[in-house]
Amino acid sequence: MWGGAESLFLSMVELVWAEMADFFHEDDLVAVLTTQPLDRFLDYKAPEGGCHLGAFVEVPLGPRKVIGVVWGPGQGDFDYAKVRRVIRVLDVAPMRDEMRQFLTRAGDYTLTPLHAMLRLGTRAPGLGDPMSMCKVFRLGDQVPDRITPARSKVLDVLRDYGGLAFTLRELAEMADVTASVVKGLVKLGAVREEDAPRDTPYPMLDPDYASKSLSPDQAGAADTLRAALRSDAYGTTLLKGVTGSGKTEVYLEAVAECLRMGRQALVLLPEIALSGEFIARVEARFGMRPAEWHSGVTVTERRRCWRMVGQGDAQLIVGARSALFLPFQQLGLIVVDEEHDTSYKQEDGVLYNARDMAVLRAAINGAQVVLASATPSLESWANADAGKYKRLVLTSRFGTATLPDMAAIDMRTQDLPGGRWVSPALQSEITKRLENDEQSLIFLNRRGYAPITLCRACGHQIGCDDCDARMVEHRFLKRLMCHQCGATKPMPTTCPSCEAEDRLSAVGPGVERMGEEITALFPDARVAVLSSDLYGSARAMKAHIAEIAAGGMDIIIGTQLVAKGHNFPNLTLVGVIDADLGLQGSDLRAAERTFQLMRQVAGRAGRADKPGTAVLQTYQPEHPVIRAILAGDEEAFWEAEAAERKQAGVPPYGRMAGVILSATDVQAVFDLGTEMARRDGPLRRIGAQVFGPAPAPIARVRGRHRVRLLIKAEKTAALQQALADWVAQFPLRGDLRMAIDIDPQSFY
Repeated sequence: MWGGAESLFLSMVELVWAEMADFFHEDDLVAVLTTQPLDRFLDYKAPEGGCHLGAFVEVPLGPRKVIGVVWGPGQGDFDYAKVRRVIRVLDVAPMRDEMRQFLTRAGDYTLTPLHAMLRLGTRAPGLGDPMSMCKVFRLGDQVPDRITPARSKVLDVLRDYGGLAFTLRELAEMADVTASVVKGLVKLGAVREEDAPRDTPYPMLDPDYASKSLSPDQAGAADTLRAALRSDAYGTTLLKGVTGSGKTEVYLEAVAECLRMGRQALVLLPEIALSGEFIARVEARFGMRPAEWHSGVTVTERRRCWRMVGQGDAQLIVGARSALFLPFQQLGLIVVDEEHDTSYKQEDGVLYNARDMAVLRAAINGAQVVLASATPSLESWANADAGKYKRLVLTSRFGTATLPDMAAIDMRTQDLPGGRWVSPALQSEITKRLENDEQSLIFLNRRGYAPITLCRACGHQIGCDDCDARMVEHRFLKRLMCHQCGATKPMPTTCPSCEAEDRLSAVGPGVERMGEEITALFPDARVAVLSSDLYGSARAMKAHIAEIAAGGMDIIIGTQLVAKGHNFPNLTLVGVIDADLGLQGSDLRAAERTFQLMRQVAGRAGRADKPGTAVLQTYQPEHPVIRAILAGDEEAFWEAEAAERKQAGVPPYGRMAGVILSATDVQAVFDLGTEMARRDGPLRRIGAQVFGPAPAPIARVRGRHRVRLLIKAEKTAALQQALADWVAQFPLRGDLRMAIDIDPQSFY
């Protein structure tokens, strides 16, 4: 038997051999995967000095230089003398084996070419650029003759963080002073200015900096998550809790445990608008700001984040769904906040669901996943019900806060003038809040001023020139906008069809029109409209949300943006203008999404010490979904919804895939769709059904005609391989395009 010393020796030998096997010497053939649309690896000679497996490299491709990753040994099926050499190895950490596995398996699942998956994993701007320098500031060795309060704050920050370096902006913001105060201290020698690489490590977070006291409910859930992390094994936990129950504090305790273990944590948020308030909570809990990855941060900061994550010098990353593809070194925890949110589904380019990909990535890395939501997706509910996921439930709001009272306003009984949408009953409730200096939220899930612009002379509805969609009036912008392709045009004064003047009329309400109505009803109230298209930047949106949370507005009018995690302490009334809106249509998830959205938006009320009320204006108070929302019996709703889906054999109890064909020639699209439906042998062999072809609900987008086929199969069917064999029969010609959507979330 081997003793301890011999076992250690063997482990060291195995490690050395593993490193040697992962290293390619100069002139060895290496297979490089690039982000270019090629269907194969390319052979190159390893550069001078060799390179590691997973190295990011620059290689020649025709007359160009492109970025790639060393994926393994070369195939050697090409004349060695003609093989070109890797130009250089980039100064970034090599891609780890787990990341290569993740990209490969995610691509296999979504039927996405590997080069497109690699593009997701290399989205750092300036990845191939040499390291640049910037000015940083540290504690100096001189003491200024005169200490002002502002100077004292700067020096305190530098002392508190152990002499860490800060950029000028970071130091000024943390000390809450102007940049001139810092520069003045530099002249006095109290602060030292240095040149340093721009991509610096993030300050260390302290997991024990300011932990909060938890309720017994929260403490039990946090203990369970901490124990799961200490197991060093994969696991997924559904953290379900009513709005305001403190789910964030619970999973931040899991983040703290992850940091204590020396591993990295990732928190995914569905909207970047949520990041401002959340980042502040993280900073208060851990003493420093985490790394951020989303479209709202600068290009420089995105490059720094990518590099530092790869080096292990970023402990906690807060980001949008694409943060899943960062090059983590020691990933230990992924939190998917508001896991039910449809924003986690990427609907263009690579079609993937970040919630599902988070579970895949954690399984490969031996990490834990926390799926947090007050209203989980039926997929997560079903996995927890089947025992695949653990389930933790927080049943009450934290502290003195209580759940809002729920009520319906039967619009059939309300005397409402034409062109008005706020019922007398809702108006009365808003008036009471104004008298008590409390805030009200009016919810309508329609952006813009009006969804339809109609000519009252000929009946023409103004549509997009490039899509089969009606254009939405945005009165604040004084333009019409297509919410499919983003095209805009000025608001016309005459009808484009019959040329009648002054006969165009806005039909139906959007949030901008609702703002006009609320202002007319309550002229002395401070009214704010919250909609993603009304802000020029994420920073402006965050600032406005912070102003509202501080009590700067009396009445807030918003789209689904307001349902996602915001905390307005003085908000005691939520009024839903059209609770029936989501129930219209044939989407199999219509009931689920309506239930989730209504419960989420209702949960914005009464989150502090004042009780809240949520009222739903509806013409269908007897509808099962409306009744379930009012009753608050969530388990009964999920069980009924699950039974219906199971009987129909649809997700999560069956499998579906969408195939979207598009081209500028409508006949070519239908011809291809018909041929595909006729030659469905590979799908029939696994018992799958093909429906279509049929025009997509919005049949033309950006000038391209769109046709859909829908595939339905049993839960256990090998759908991906059958789909791959099926579509391989149909080479695309001309401008025909095909997209395959595994587990579609929408049917547009």
